Amino acid sequence: MHIPSALLIDIRSNMEFLFVGHPKGALHVPWIDEPDWCVNPNFEKDIRQLMLGGICEPGDSSPPIILICRSGKRSVDAGNLLIEAGFHHVCHITEGFEGERDDEYHRSTTGGWRYRGLPWEQC
Repeated sequence: MHIPSALLIDIRSNMEFLFVGHPKGALHVPWIDEPDWCVNPNFEKDIRQLMLGGICEPGDSSPPIILICRSGKRSVDAGNLLIEAGFHHVCHITEGFEGERDDEYHRSTTGGWRYRGLPWEQC
């Protein structure tokens, strides 16, 4: 399914987004970030700002929001917060950007955005 208005939002930390790489075209709003590694208290507000500069309100007519994190865990928490705040059409990339670790504790070897060969870039 192709929905041009959908927002792909990478919610990983600044370091992950810049140095590990990110999906091409993804927007970036950290859910948890340095230096204190606490949940971003402005996360919902930041997402609203992305939705047409805050003009588009969450609801049935709002664009779909697709969240991605490293392995699909943080994006569940972030998505739940958005749903509780009244956003509709919120989903996440189950395997995340890097996927789960393999038996050797390496990522991007068994699943994830990069493993699946989807477009990504790195700074």
